[in-house]
Amino acid sequence: MPKDCIPYRDTGYFTDLILDYLNQDKSVEFLYHRFPTLENFGVQIQEKTKHYPNQNRKVLVETINKQYKNLKVSEATATHLKNLEKLNTFTVTTGHQLNLFTGPLYFLYKIISTINLCKKLKKEYPENNFVPLYWMANEDHDFDEINFFNFKDKKVVWERNSGGAVGEISTEGLENVYESFAKSLGSSPKAQKLKTLFKEAYLNHNNLTEATRFLAHSLFDVYGLIILDANEHALKQLFVPQMKTELFTNEATTEVEKTNAKINALAGKNYKLQVNPREINLFYLREGLRERIIKKNDLYFINNTQIQFSETKLQSELENHPERFSPNVIFRPLYQEVILPNVCYIGGGGELAYWLQLKSFFEKSGVPFPVLLLRNSALLCTQKQLEKLEKLSIDVDDLFLPQHKLETNVTKQLSNISIDLSSQRKHLRNQFNELYELAKKTDPTFEKMVAAQETKQINGLDRLEKRLLKAQKRKLEDHLNRVTLLQNKLFPNGSLQERTANFSEFYLEYGDSLLELLFEKLDPLQQEFICLELKD
Repeated sequence: MPKDCIPYRDTGYFTDLILDYLNQDKSVEFLYHRFPTLENFGVQIQEKTKHYPNQNRKVLVETINKQYKNLKVSEATATHLKNLEKLNTFTVTTGHQLNLFTGPLYFLYKIISTINLCKKLKKEYPENNFVPLYWMANEDHDFDEINFFNFKDKKVVWERNSGGAVGEISTEGLENVYESFAKSLGSSPKAQKLKTLFKEAYLNHNNLTEATRFLAHSLFDVYGLIILDANEHALKQLFVPQMKTELFTNEATTEVEKTNAKINALAGKNYKLQVNPREINLFYLREGLRERIIKKNDLYFINNTQIQFSETKLQSELENHPERFSPNVIFRPLYQEVILPNVCYIGGGGELAYWLQLKSFFEKSGVPFPVLLLRNSALLCTQKQLEKLEKLSIDVDDLFLPQHKLETNVTKQLSNISIDLSSQRKHLRNQFNELYELAKKTDPTFEKMVAAQETKQINGLDRLEKRLLKAQKRKLEDHLNRVTLLQNKLFPNGSLQERTANFSEFYLEYGDSLLELLFEKLDPLQQEFICLELKD
């Protein structure tokens, strides 16, 4: 392979904020607690040990064991479940929506990054245990974001009405999705495995939470992944003090707005804020309902309903039914860190961007802010695709360029004439500099005439270069078509493969060796974009 690792900065797909975080830019140091190095995890472990109550661990273990009672577990998972009871055990967590059949490829990358980091930490800190944990985002209500996945050039969609938390949605209607998807797979042994996995997950379970747990468990149980549904009365009971503060003092909004103001005031930076807080960062959750809590005067209303509470009644509702309160994107990270013995959160660029807005809020709440780690990113290439790259005389990293720029670079590289007129522009500007000096010595009004002529001449060169480039592109049309076809295949719809493709497309061809390759090659602390060759 010509090049297997590419700095994130060179890909063009990551924001300035995330790039500056990875580069440990001094201007963003106030947004995070500790950078993800093996050495820093030792200090993080010590801090979490002091701030994680044993009672919270007991409730967590009881809840997870209850959720696992009907699942057959591997030796690795059984060990992790047992270790969670111990005071020297910590979690590394990633979260993800309940996307149909895992959704985009990066679902796998998140979880594999999490599992691999636990292995690294265990090797570095053998006196401690580390458990990889997948937090199911089953309280989300954005069904349209999760009701599909892409298989090759086809979008597999689950059409149905929805409302409330997606985890409660019935799997009714997925029989038709299964039948359609199964026809696309063929009848190979690997196809049969995919059919069985989809069928057992979605047709043998009643709701999306149960189906997703089964699916993730089937894929990663052998590696010891623990899957958590945090929408539980006992767990939310632990979070009542923080939710009470949020309902009646708006502490999160105040702290996040302060941080947002500091971000916006950074000199020479133009970071996009990922999230903005609401007055109350909690939803009210009932069957088929997840709506914002809004305060008007002295009353609390549930948006788009007739439900309302006085402050006293709302406090009573919270204390008696904490499971009816659901954190939004601002508040969920705090919930996670309160109920878990967590030392690290692994997420994508968008996730880390909103976590970076929360450090001040965590400090105000007295909860340790976890180490933030960008998940691994990868581009999967077949042997045939890599052979085509070599024949086309381009490297993998060239494919990360915008298509028009890629075509231009390839054209200039292959052309037998020079179509870069930069030297001519430089020569022309030098000549005009002499004319400017001459104009100053004669009549200063001539300078405008010289400037006009300079602009005319430079524009003429620009037009000539564009026409030369266009002519050469026509001459190399067949070669360029092969380049763009390959780029379109590896970067579907001009986006990263991992954000579009589903794992099933690759599993159908490579089976379990796909996961084996990812576990072998994805190093969570490497912090570079990796290109992986899929071997036949």
